[in-house]
Amino acid sequence: MTTRSRITIVSPAAASDNNGNWQTASRWARFLGMDYRVRVAGSWPDAGQPEPDLLIALHARRSAAALAAFCERHPHRPSILVLTGTDLYRDIDTSLEARASLEHASALVVLQEAGLERLPPPLRARARVIYQSAPTLRPPPETNRRQFDVCMIGHLRLEKDPQTFMRAAQLVTHPRLRLLHIGSALDPALAEAAGDTEQACPRYRWLGPMSHAATRQRLKRCAAMVIASHMEGGANVIIEAVTSGVPVLASNIDGNRGMLGNDYAGYFPPGDAAALAQLLDRIASDPAFDSLLCRQCAARAPLFAPAAEQAALCDLVDNLLRASAS
Repeated sequence: MTTRSRITIVSPAAASDNNGNWQTASRWARFLGMDYRVRVAGSWPDAGQPEPDLLIALHARRSAAALAAFCERHPHRPSILVLTGTDLYRDIDTSLEARASLEHASALVVLQEAGLERLPPPLRARARVIYQSAPTLRPPPETNRRQFDVCMIGHLRLEKDPQTFMRAAQLVTHPRLRLLHIGSALDPALAEAAGDTEQACPRYRWLGPMSHAATRQRLKRCAAMVIASHMEGGANVIIEAVTSGVPVLASNIDGNRGMLGNDYAGYFPPGDAAALAQLLDRIASDPAFDSLLCRQCAARAPLFAPAAEQAALCDLVDNLLRASAS
């Protein structure tokens, strides 16, 4: 009987963080677990655990020490670095650790096509795009909504720019619009701002943290989703909206364009609450615009199929392990 290779996935996020990095680590462990012995760990070396044949590191800066240690101890074993939004759009420009991770890894993964352009040209040959995925959720039957609910999903931190969503809530005019924010308060000042906005603007509600399953169920019942981030590597929430039949209003940044396409009609300038408010009023009042966004999102949905992500990931891992054994 052939011994199955061991893989360690180093994730700086844990299940309790309930963020995109953890969802990626958990999903990839499930995909790879059919053929390999897979362990998810917060760091490496992982005391008392067998040495892996391949290491996958999520986040160039935060997993830099683990990736460097693995490459030093096992210079002939392969490694994969998965680049996040803060890696691509901040840390590889400012962090020596992040730049060192780019050199250490055998292969680089970006989560949307625009991410390749952020890599130095000599490294692009080692990089590939693997779109993340989510199971399709059937949207609820059409009803005459009393409220036109639009959600934003993301912990309250500066990179996600929740204040643009809060300010937009105070600028929209459509009477049925209600803006719901799901996420934990990672920044006390933003939590205070969310509380103040709830007091000043009845159409805005901060729902706080919810489980991943509960969040998806809430999302599929919404009429639209907003992602206002200043930087994204390839947001899970876009995938979960698209695979739930929920149109997206997105900040016009590379990471979102790489997910939704350059010709997508639902972009607004980052930080521009007035432009977001105009889009919100339009999608709530203009069925033709709503239908356009739904069609454009549906056209992207095949990119985000679980079978496609699993095939791309397993192909990369298989090839790296086969090459290292030859």
